[in-house]
Amino acid sequence: MRQLLVRPAIYEYETCAPFVKDFEIGAGDLILTNEFIYQPFFGALNLEADVLYQERYGSGEPSDEMAEAIWADLQKPYKRIVGIGGGTVLDLAKLYALQEVSPIVDLFDRKLSPVKDKELILVPTTCGTGSEITNLSILEIKSRHTKMGYGADEIFADSVVMVPALLESLPYAVFATSSLDALIHAAESSVSPKANAYTKLFSFQAIEIILRGYREIAEKGMEARTALLGTFLRASNYAGIAFGNAGVGAVHAMSYPLGGKYHVPHGEANYALFLGVFRRYASISQTGAIAELHAVMSQALDCGVSDVYEVLGKLLEAILPRRPLREYGVLEADIPGFTTIVMEKQGRLTANNFVPLSAQDVTDIYMELR
Repeated sequence: MRQLLVRPAIYEYETCAPFVKDFEIGAGDLILTNEFIYQPFFGALNLEADVLYQERYGSGEPSDEMAEAIWADLQKPYKRIVGIGGGTVLDLAKLYALQEVSPIVDLFDRKLSPVKDKELILVPTTCGTGSEITNLSILEIKSRHTKMGYGADEIFADSVVMVPALLESLPYAVFATSSLDALIHAAESSVSPKANAYTKLFSFQAIEIILRGYREIAEKGMEARTALLGTFLRASNYAGIAFGNAGVGAVHAMSYPLGGKYHVPHGEANYALFLGVFRRYASISQTGAIAELHAVMSQALDCGVSDVYEVLGKLLEAILPRRPLREYGVLEADIPGFTTIVMEKQGRLTANNFVPLSAQDVTDIYMELR
């Protein structure tokens, strides 16, 4: 049985110029990015590559409509797709490494076969999604009012390039929500039935880096994050390796209806549900994988195992206050529909739950967090 797969080659550079030189970025390449990233970091390099700015095709997280609009503008063949950005850019860039993408819904419904015909280079600019290392692309499917994941080995990057300098201008709120997302990836993958000794190495190392970093930020203030950006970027990558192999579960499954209907950013939606899901797991069983997770977190938090969720909750509140679901607009009347989506449409994710959650469990979690 396969234990671990890390498909892309991983490179690291302190700044952008050596990356551009070594990879000979230029004519025949398409760079998909954001203008606020490209101009300060790459504008002066006078690259001959074609550049598309994702934000000109829509704001917020990636959707099938955004993906279709960008695809319509890819009118000439490219040798390489270079995605430089956060999760939105990276999830879109993966799709364009394929020969045929449209209709996007048909691709996600597996009616189109994935055929990769371009080299794919991914450069993350946040410390959260881990998308650069996985073979998953997550889009909001507008007509279905939910998010869906597309997974295929053909959308693995060929190369992942880590440049900590690209995170220096990251606003604190984006740093917080993205790194919280990485923490959740690591925690969910560590308790997945698919987890093993190899994936847990990456999960637990990511958790330790993030929680110890959060303790330093909580003590010294938000500006303390600057010196930690390289380690947070690496922790996000570790978490991506872990969840790319072991998967994520109920937190992500329950966040997708929230993001789909109320457009809550991905990391923030996961954060809103994180502790509620894990407390429910612990109320059902405190043995096995979750006991290992509690031990790792208690060591990183310097607290007793029985106090893990109380101490973790206070620390996370110091990093970013968690909002109740009602503040995003969630009504009690929404919850039965959300539960149905989780139970009937998100089986790919709920298969990775630490323990099975019933429809009543899911409803109760939503209600408790509302």
